[in-house]
Amino acid sequence: MSAAVQEMSARAPAAERLAAFARVTTDDVDEAAEQIGHIFCPHDLKPAQARASGFSARHNCAAFDGFSINYVGYGGTVSIDPGCLERFFLVQVPLTGSAHIHAGASGFDVAPGKIASLLSPTIATQMIWRDCAQAILLLDRCMVEQRAAALSGRAAGAVEFDPVIDLSAPSSRHLQASLAELMTLAERLGPCGRFSPTAMAGWREVLLDRLLNGQRHGLSDAIMTFSGQAERLPRALRAARDYLADNADEPLDLAQLACASGIGIRALQLGFRRHFGMSISEMLLDIRLASLHARLAKASLDVSITDIAFDLGFTHLGRMAGAYREKFGETPSATLRRRMS
Repeated sequence: MSAAVQEMSARAPAAERLAAFARVTTDDVDEAAEQIGHIFCPHDLKPAQARASGFSARHNCAAFDGFSINYVGYGGTVSIDPGCLERFFLVQVPLTGSAHIHAGASGFDVAPGKIASLLSPTIATQMIWRDCAQAILLLDRCMVEQRAAALSGRAAGAVEFDPVIDLSAPSSRHLQASLAELMTLAERLGPCGRFSPTAMAGWREVLLDRLLNGQRHGLSDAIMTFSGQAERLPRALRAARDYLADNADEPLDLAQLACASGIGIRALQLGFRRHFGMSISEMLLDIRLASLHARLAKASLDVSITDIAFDLGFTHLGRMAGAYREKFGETPSATLRRRMS
């Protein structure tokens, strides 16, 4: 266990984590529901006892571009019903106490060092927390779905995760370590501190990678196939996809692609349909769109979208913009503006 994870797990409850980022500190149930609802989403909050004996609520939140790290703690036993989160994903790592989570058809208990939870925005959720405090990572839904689309070669759409995070699994330990490190870093920076744009982009990459490649979800198989990692993918198709990625800015030449893969053009065409669920030209378009999105997400203020598009092999800007909007749910200029905001 890393030092950061040990530190996150060992501290006492209450508002010690992210204390300088305090947003809600109250013993009133209605006030807690209203204020925390403004930060996360509207939800029903009910104590187990009618008089809310022993109830308390603490919410500390360090917000960044596209994500936030939070400390949320409830004294007493409370039921929380947010329904569908709609706008964001939540990774909840228990620090003290326990909770029962019901997400869609899954019901399970979480406990420190054992089980955590991952709530998807399209899956209705109800929870019961028992003297529980959790470190919570909030990730913007659009950001996660756009990255999943780029990794899977699919149009942007809903992504639903397995809600159970087994904290003994290596990938889950990596995720927990990243959250612990982020929380500690936020505490050291304080409310007046800021990440540099480079550091912010780096953290987004780490969190998206930990989430989309570490936790099972509906596009996991598509990502494995599209990236050429799936064991069932024939070597010739993997070679063809690698060739497309390496030469995405060049005009498509099926004869050269067939030569690089070692099989005939017709076999390639059938193989792409069977294993990738798309044509060769559709995959090339997806690769180019993913490259455009990645470059715009890191672009400087004076970048020309047209220049980048031409560099990546796009020749018709109108069709490019339409395909980009269909895949990522926004225009290239909107991605650039969000990067600069």
